[in-house]
Amino acid sequence: MILVAVTDTLAQLGNPTPEAPPMSGKILQLVRYFTWFILLSGVIAITYAGGRFAWERWTGGGLESPKMIAGAMIGGAIATSAGTIMNAMI
Repeated sequence: MILVAVTDTLAQLGNPTPEAPPMSGKILQLVRYFTWFILLSGVIAITYAGGRFAWERWTGGGLESPKMIAGAMIGGAIATSAGTIMNAMI
């Protein structure tokens, strides 16, 4: 009896269509700006680390820049796949 009542109630609800929340356009625009900032900072980090790598090789100093390049590349991979990761979690 309870199961029939629950089934009837769910049948009356139907299949609701998703609706975007208010101000979602502004939030999505902010997310797009943030994505561009992350990508730009990653390109700058790799460029800086590459220049530092060349400088360290030329002067014969210790090599710290390969760690910087690897960190920038890993960070960039995580940042660009954040949407995919979030979709997989949800």
